[in-house]
Amino acid sequence: MGAMSLQTDAQRRPADVRRWRRYLADERAEAAVYRNLAARRDGEEREILAALADAEGRHEQHWIDLLGDDAGRPLRGSLRTRVLAALAKRFGSVFVLALMQRAEDRSPYADDDDATARMAADERIHGEVVRGLANRGRMRLSGTFRAAVFGANDGLVSNLALIIGISAAGADRHFVLLSGIAGLLAGALSMGAGEYVSVRSQRELLEASAPHPDAGDAVAHLDVDANELALVYRARGMPEDQAEAHATDVLAGLGSGPATGPTRIADDHEAVGNGMSAAISSFCFFASGAIIPVLPYLVGLEGWAAIAVAAVLVGIALLGTGAVVGVLSGASPLRRAVRQLAIGFGAAVVTYLLGLLFGTGAA
Repeated sequence: MGAMSLQTDAQRRPADVRRWRRYLADERAEAAVYRNLAARRDGEEREILAALADAEGRHEQHWIDLLGDDAGRPLRGSLRTRVLAALAKRFGSVFVLALMQRAEDRSPYADDDDATARMAADERIHGEVVRGLANRGRMRLSGTFRAAVFGANDGLVSNLALIIGISAAGADRHFVLLSGIAGLLAGALSMGAGEYVSVRSQRELLEASAPHPDAGDAVAHLDVDANELALVYRARGMPEDQAEAHATDVLAGLGSGPATGPTRIADDHEAVGNGMSAAISSFCFFASGAIIPVLPYLVGLEGWAAIAVAAVLVGIALLGTGAVVGVLSGASPLRRAVRQLAIGFGAAVVTYLLGLLFGTGAA
């Protein structure tokens, strides 16, 4: 138990009581997040999330015991945690898990004498548990999500750069508008086709790496002395001693043959994604990104006014896509958003300068 738990009521500072009550409220809110997530899962994931909720309940009891009569009426958890609880109840998505991962990693218990060392260790392990659950979700959507993010970002940056470059060269509004629409269609089709070919090619390479379906039938006829089965496992990356031991178990009837790779191959297929879904996502998100810098010209703006409005709209969208990537990766959304903005605007500025150069040269 923490050192402060031995304090008498007279020794307690109001600031300590307020902090403990805040901790209590946050523990209750975090337990609600995990319970809501568990309600939208089944099987092993439901059990893991329910266990996390129970652990938060133990932390909650620690603060109740410490506060005693000072616990008072329950406070509301932080706005962030309450929003997460609402999202978990309605969606239960990997986004919520990724945000909870960051919340667990930022636990203040390691630096607070009023929390026990066990509680601080619990929070660290909770972060790893949530990281593992979030990674399952990332694996399930990584192929399509990658295509979506890359498509939207490419559409935003490439069409903004195209429009700014043409505008800087002195073209009129109609020509800029037509160029923007042409860039949207050409880029979206190119991105969709390229993503389909890329994902299909990667899946075909993985299929070529999977064990032959008839390889297991040969196990019973292997030369036990030569033990060539061990070479199969060594070829797939297993250390020699482990390969020899596993091959011996297989030949003794304790294993299931050389087909130990399909699980990994299946996981890799899941991470790569489906070619058609990746292509459709890439096409749609590129188009949705590429239309944004065109909007000012569609409503009749031109010149610097159109460029300024397009830049603001694209900047907001870049910040949004960067923040989403940050959330899913468990990193700082703000840092990823600013990085995305800097890269996008950097490309647009270079293109604008080139447009000025060629426009001046043409004059």
